[in-house]
Amino acid sequence: MEEEDKRTLSNPKEEIIDKGGFIFYAKLGNDIVGTASLLKKSNQVFELGKMAVSNKAQGYGIGTLLLEHAIEVTKSKHIEKLILYSNKQLESAIRLDRKYGFEETELEDGRYERADIKMEKYLS
Repeated sequence: MEEEDKRTLSNPKEEIIDKGGFIFYAKLGNDIVGTASLLKKSNQVFELGKMAVSNKAQGYGIGTLLLEHAIEVTKSKHIEKLILYSNKQLESAIRLDRKYGFEETELEDGRYERADIKMEKYLS
């Protein structure tokens, strides 16, 4: 985990919610098995971040449901663009992102150590 991840995950209310972002959880039975967040970058740009599904819940389409929900929330808030950072080794995640209209764009230097791809989706 990177320092920014540690800070954000240790203080999600202050670092995400209080800054205008959102956090979503997925339940399977009584267990929380997935999460995703929308980080406000500007009034018209949000970053899809911290999306993960536990190993025991893989294969149920939970990642797809989280992504669909995040897209619907951004559309309902009239956000123009959704961005995400990922790693090309996460092939299934990249396929899912492309399926939902995300396209690769230029990756700025030094944003995240683990990221080697940036993708964006225009919503309007």
